[in-house]
Amino acid sequence: MKHFLALVVYFSSFIPSSLGKIDVIDELSAQFKQGNAKEIAKYFAPSVELIIIDQEDVYNKAQSEQILRDFFVKNTPQKAVIIHRLSTNSNYRLGIFTLYTKTGKFRVTLTMVLKKPSNNFLITELRIESDKE
Repeated sequence: MKHFLALVVYFSSFIPSSLGKIDVIDELSAQFKQGNAKEIAKYFAPSVELIIIDQEDVYNKAQSEQILRDFFVKNTPQKAVIIHRLSTNSNYRLGIFTLYTKTGKFRVTLTMVLKKPSNNFLITELRIESDKE
């Protein structure tokens, strides 16, 4: 039994520490499900290309948060389902999910880039469109 425990401890040291981290797309999907514009805004780059239904422009972080908050007030989220993620490039993330709300279904697309020196992914484009399926 001692040898077994020693082997478990030895081999567990080879497991990457990033294995336990939650993926940024999973985290953002959870925040969209909760309608938490404040937490989502923590991931915004200083300027964000924001496309929400018929409103499209480049906004600063505070403006983007307010516009997203207004969207959540009008469209109370109920569920978010990730339908695609791209994480093969270490400097880029793309997440696409379906957001179910009380008023309908929306397709959310997040484009994120890795910012140095913080090594955090920041949203540079957020697109919310009516889901036509």
